[in-house]
Amino acid sequence: MEGDDDSGAAASPLPNLTPRHRQLIPTPCGPIKPCSELSFPVKIYFCVTILSLLSVIGLTVETLVRQTEEDFTISLIQLVGLVFCVYYVTRGILQENRQELIVFVLSILLVMFRSIVNFTVLSAEQKPKLLARFILILLVGSFDVICAIILIQSQSMMAFRVGGALESLQSQYFMLNLCFSMLTFDLQAQLCLCILLISLHEITLLHNIISAAGVLWACLKATISIIAILKELKPLVWIFLSQNVPEVVYLIYLLYTVIREWGKGNSYTLEAAFITGSCISVAIKSVLFWALIHVYRSFGQGLRERMFSSYGRINS
Repeated sequence: MEGDDDSGAAASPLPNLTPRHRQLIPTPCGPIKPCSELSFPVKIYFCVTILSLLSVIGLTVETLVRQTEEDFTISLIQLVGLVFCVYYVTRGILQENRQELIVFVLSILLVMFRSIVNFTVLSAEQKPKLLARFILILLVGSFDVICAIILIQSQSMMAFRVGGALESLQSQYFMLNLCFSMLTFDLQAQLCLCILLISLHEITLLHNIISAAGVLWACLKATISIIAILKELKPLVWIFLSQNVPEVVYLIYLLYTVIREWGKGNSYTLEAAFITGSCISVAIKSVLFWALIHVYRSFGQGLRERMFSSYGRINS
């Protein structure tokens, strides 16, 4: 009987608890899973989602040329969001990043909501022409949202595969991912706010020039923050934090300007969108600073070596 137990134990494979660094692909923003590791349903979903996003991007570009000024602004913001959605779903699946998938779901729901509103206000003559496009957006959007929610609820092993069995490194990796996500959300929010500012009638020419320069400023700030985090350079972290101070001050001033001029125009859509976007931007920055402080404190504790120079080697 004991021999049978021994043979049964020998026959059952022991769980492999070693992080599979060698099977991950190193990228400038951290390791990702190869597409060969994705299950067949996830591969199908990934391909369908990318194709659907590219299709909606094409439809959005097509409609940009035949809309009023207000609709043009909202469509341009939607186009920016769709481009970011391609990044969100790619990183969310290949890096098992739940934050990216959650924002992807919210972005798709926003696109669907805007399509419903636009279709509702169409005249009876226009609705038959755009009915097929409207139904397509709703069906594809619903498919993307449902599958993304299933992926969000699935178990993520990437933190273990990168950090190993050490819970401290797993926690550091989670905070690093959260910080990267907040940086991306902050960049998207700032680009959208710049588009809104240029479209507001009560904003002066000087504000428009500042807003246009804000696009370059946002890209520069994002680049500095990414380099600071990946290279664990503390001086660059302080430079990044200082770059946000004039942004917040200018944002408060613009909020005061928009609220003071409230009610002088025929439409409040852009003004309401700017106020909402400003509040969202402040919330994103708050979470970003909180995550960045935790990442800053973990500099030099081994996570960078795990992510970029220890593939295939587990140091005890």
